[in-house]
This record gives sequence, structure tokens and C-alpha cells, in this order.
Amino acid sequence: MNVSHYRVERLKINYKTLEEFQKFREYGLQELSMLEDLQANIIENDSNSPFYGIYQEGKLVARISLYRIDGKYDRFFDPPQDYYEVWKLEVLPQYREQDLGSALVQHAKSFGLPIKTNARCRSDEFWLKMGFQPANYDPIRDRGENPFVWLPAGVKLQA
Repeated sequence: MNVSHYRVERLKINYKTLEEFQKFREYGLQELSMLEDLQANIIENDSNSPFYGIYQEGKLVARISLYRIDGKYDRFFDPPQDYYEVWKLEVLPQYREQDLGSALVQHAKSFGLPIKTNARCRSDEFWLKMGFQPANYDPIRDRGENPFVWLPAGVKLQA
């Protein structure tokens, strides 16, 4: 998997990005749409945008929302610490099978913090391929979600 030739960039929170996101809503699964996320955070050109994407020929073709969670809320990792949560990851249908999703996940890993996500739409195999592992299900903590985690060196799951 050679994902190094893709350039992942932080997306600006503005109406141009919102317009790009609407293309995903049209083609993607509604539950994976970031449109609501963007509208909830619609501060022009916010430098702390949780959105990252890959452009090809000037068109946004893959995106991820990556939220940094404060360590005081950590119920997954040992030692407890800040971590990232992948909320949504989507690649436009005609751009799939090109490792764009893998490139976005590799970018998230490059920050060096643990990552948690919930496998949606039968995506378990993808997350396993990316080096994630299922967290032991805790009905109180997980409330019906299907959490997968990635652990950098020196980090393990809470017992």
C-alpha cells in the first residue's frame, strides 16, 4: 500500500468546503456525511478544523473528520491521554480502491496519539487492515457502538 504520493491537507471551514461536502452527501451514505459537522462548526477558515481531505484535479475526493479528545475523557487507553476520534471517513465512489482512505488514516496516525473509531457499514476489515483492533465491548461505555482502536508504541488498552 503506497499512500505516500497522496497529499492530505487540513480543510478550511468555509462555504467552499461546504459546497464540496455536498457532493459527498449526494453520493455517500447519509450517516457518513460531514455536512452537519461543518454546519455546526461554520467559522470561516478556522485553523483548528477537524476536517482533512485529498484533492485530485482540484476536486475533493476523500475526507475524514478527526477530533482530538481530552485525556480526562479517555476510557480506552492506558495510560489515559489525549486521543483522536475518527468520526467519519469517506471516499467518493469513483475514487475508491486507490488507497485514499488508507492515506487519510495514515495521516491521522502520523500525529502519534491513539485513535478510536466506530466501524460503520461493515468496515471492520478495513480497520483491521489499517492496524486497528476491536476494543473489548463495554455496554456502558460503548452504548451499542463498535469501537476499534489504534495503539501507538507504549500505549495499551485499559484493563
